[in-house]
Parts: sequence; C-alpha cells; structure tokens
Amino acid sequence: MAFDRRLGATAVRARKGSAFPVITAYDAPFARCAEDAGIDVLLVGDSLGNVVLGFPSTVSVELDDMCRHAGAVVRGTRKAHVIVDLPFGSYEASDEQAVHSAVRLVKAGATSVKLEGGARVADRIAAIVSAGIPVVGHLGVLPQTAGLEAGFRRRRDREIVLADARAVEAGGAFAVVLELVEAAISAEVTQTLSIPTIGIGSGPACDAQVLVMYDALGLYPEPPPFAKRFVNLGEIATDALRTYAREVRDGTFPPPKA
Repeated sequence: MAFDRRLGATAVRARKGSAFPVITAYDAPFARCAEDAGIDVLLVGDSLGNVVLGFPSTVSVELDDMCRHAGAVVRGTRKAHVIVDLPFGSYEASDEQAVHSAVRLVKAGATSVKLEGGARVADRIAAIVSAGIPVVGHLGVLPQTAGLEAGFRRRRDREIVLADARAVEAGGAFAVVLELVEAAISAEVTQTLSIPTIGIGSGPACDAQVLVMYDALGLYPEPPPFAKRFVNLGEIATDALRTYAREVRDGTFPPPKA
C-alpha cells in the first residue's frame, strides 16, 4: 500500500518569511475541504470544546477528545501537516506526562503538537522535542488559563512576550502561535525569531495567519472581533433545513413514485 507523505515540520519552518494560511479543523469533511482549498497546515485546536462540543471554555476538553478529532482530521486529508493541541491538564505536571500525552496524539495521527505558555513550559517543549515529536508554541492570550491571568485582553507586555518567544524557540519549537498580541510586538517577535510566527488577532506582520474554521465560515454565532466571516454557512444551512422541514410537512419530500 502506498502512503502519501505529509508536510513535515522542517518544511513548515522553511516557510519563515512567506505568508501562508492555517485553519482549524475538527472533522474529516471540513479537513478535506481545507486541503482541497490549498491549505496544507491544519490545527486541531482545543477550541473544539467551544465550537463543536458546546463547552463554555477549552478547559473541559480531554486528551481523548483531541485524539478522536485528530484522527478524524488525518483520515480526511492526505498531505496536510496536522498540528494538535495538548489540552489543559495533559502536560503541566511533568516532562514525563507531557511526553506521554504528545505520544498519544502522534499515535492518533498528529504531525506535531502544540502547547500553551512561554518560559515556564520551555522544559516541556524540550522534552517533547527530545522524544522526536515536533512542537508548536503558543504565546499571548492563553485560552486554557486566561481566567487565571489577564483574561482575553490584548497582550502589550513587550519584554515578557519577547522573552517567552525566545524561550520557546530555544526549547526547540519549530513555530509559535501569537494570539491577541499587540501588532507592533508581533512584528518585533516575527523579526527576532528564526521560526515562523502564526498570528491570530495579532496583526499582519506574522508569517502565517490562523482562524477558527467555524468563525471563517459563519457557523459560530459570536466570533471574536478580529475574525473575518468569509461566508455565512450558518444562515445557508438553516435555510436549507427550513426547506427540508417544509417539504416533509407538506408532503413534497420524498416525491411520489413515478
């Protein structure tokens, strides 16, 4: 049996300096749509807790959830690089826990894993990388612990963000997500690091941009202000289902036999 080779971490890192799109995906059909659209870096984010599973935050997401959705995205694609989030509680306790959780995600199909935090998780990043698993960092707003920190307010603490970015790179990450970081700081981080920055609400200077699939497609009712709705699939789907319901009720579906 022949297998297609997926885009590797080295190839993604080599995109430093050239703009490229990243999108979240949580299931096989939408992952296939993204790859067919030419988006070859996908993020199975723990945002699935909010937009798919209906939780109020990402904190309730379990490692089993991430493994299940990672597998679906991988099965729906052929060559895309699939980054998968390590959920809250799966890497904080020790390097050993972090490596064990990352291995589970890789066995589920992940090409790389992502975890939140700067200098405080640099050792975790190094341990996972030492186990042979590529890692993406995540700085700025950290949704898993935002309630314990500064919330979802834009990050403007330049020195802290720069120090964390350097620590993440030194730990061995091949890319880093910058979420809700002041645009000028994101630009400086992007210029400082040798690895790609992936921005979400952090201005145009980042090497890549990522959006939540459901925000971009208009499937989530309350997208963040920085997200652009490229189509309103929620409205289209509701209209289609309304037509289906009407035709069932008035007897026009299914049609009578000829």
